[in-house]
Amino acid sequence: MAYISMTEPGVARGPHEHKKQTDYFCFLGPSKFKVYLWDNRRKSGTYSTCQVEVVGVDRPMALIVPPGVVHAYKNIGSEPGLVFNCPNRLYKGAGRKDPVDEIRHEAEVRTPFLLD
Repeated sequence: MAYISMTEPGVARGPHEHKKQTDYFCFLGPSKFKVYLWDNRRKSGTYSTCQVEVVGVDRPMALIVPPGVVHAYKNIGSEPGLVFNCPNRLYKGAGRKDPVDEIRHEAEVRTPFLLD
């Protein structure tokens, strides 16, 4: 599966995570994005660590996000930006018959996954 999404300036997507899905994001431009990654895998050596990167037109980047890593991105540029994603699983599985593999954190009142 693959898709391209356009994100307007100031708009954020996420934070969310997957139980089984790995995402393969490409931030190409023509805008800039702030990407947030929180390791939510309890057995990981980097558990609860947050990494923030600015990527896009000035710093194109491909990024692999494994299951259990909470992720979000925000367009911090002045124009719409494109993001390409090629996850390793079909959305809702073959025939769109499976539950969506997402744990959404956007609406949580007390969340450690905050965007600045």
